Amino acid sequence: PVTPPDLTSSQRHRYKLLSDVCHIAIDMSPKPRTVLDLSHPLLSGQVPACAGHPCYHASPILSLSKGDDANVHSLTLGTHTGTHMDAPLHFFQDGVSVDALDLPLLAAAPAVIADVRHKGTPHARIVWDDLAGAEAEVRQSGARVLLLCTGWSRNWGRENYTDHPFLDVEAARRILEMGVRVIGLDTQSPDEVAPGFEGKDVHLVFLGAGGIIVENMNGLERLVDSEWKKIVVSMLPLRLEGLDGSPLRAVAWEENE
Repeated sequence: PVTPPDLTSSQRHRYKLLSDVCHIAIDMSPKPRTVLDLSHPLLSGQVPACAGHPCYHASPILSLSKGDDANVHSLTLGTHTGTHMDAPLHFFQDGVSVDALDLPLLAAAPAVIADVRHKGTPHARIVWDDLAGAEAEVRQSGARVLLLCTGWSRNWGRENYTDHPFLDVEAARRILEMGVRVIGLDTQSPDEVAPGFEGKDVHLVFLGAGGIIVENMNGLERLVDSEWKKIVVSMLPLRLEGLDGSPLRAVAWEENE
C-alpha cells in the first residue's frame, strides 16, 4: 500500500499496521462453497408420477414474446412431484403436516450417505448389513439424516424406474433407533413397488415414528465420490399448510471446520 505523504514516523508506523490488518481480513474471506444439487429437474411430460398422482405440467399464461408485460406460467403438480418430501400426514390422519416439520433440521442438517450401489438392481432388498459402514458414521457424528445411494436415479424417466431397490422394514426400524429422523433415497419409494402392488411398510414405520422421507433424489453418487467428511444437507419444502408432502430443492455441501 502507498503511505500518504506528510505523516510523522509514528503515524506512518500506525498506518502500516492498519493496512496489514486490512489485508489479513481480506485474505481470510471465505472461499466459494461447492454445493451439490440433489434434485431432479422438472420438465413437462418427463417427470414420473405414482399411480393416481397428477403429472407435472407447466403452461405459459403470459409471454414477453407475445407482447405481454412478463413471463408467467401455471403449474400442474402434486405434493409428491419430483424430488419431494413425505410428512407423517401422508399416511396418518393425525400426523404432522409438511408446514409444521422441524425447520432448523431441514434447513441445514448433518448427514451421512450410505453407498448401497451394490444393491442397485431391480427389486433388490437393502438390509441392515448393507448399512454397517454408515451405522458407525451416524453414531459417531450424531447425524439426523441418512441418505441411501443406490444409483437408481440413472433410470429417472425410464419405464423401469419403478423397479427400484427398496429398504427392508427391519432396517428402517434400526435406522430410527440410531436417532435418524430423515431418510433420503434416489428411488421413487423406500418400499417395494411392483405391477399391481405398492408397499407401504417402511412408510408406516418411519412416518409413524414422526420421521420424514425424501424420495426421488438425484446424483447421490457425486456425494459419495466427493469423500466429504462432514456433509450438510438442506431439504426445504414449500410452506403448504395442512398438506401431506411437498416438492423441494435438495442440496448438500461440506461443513468447514
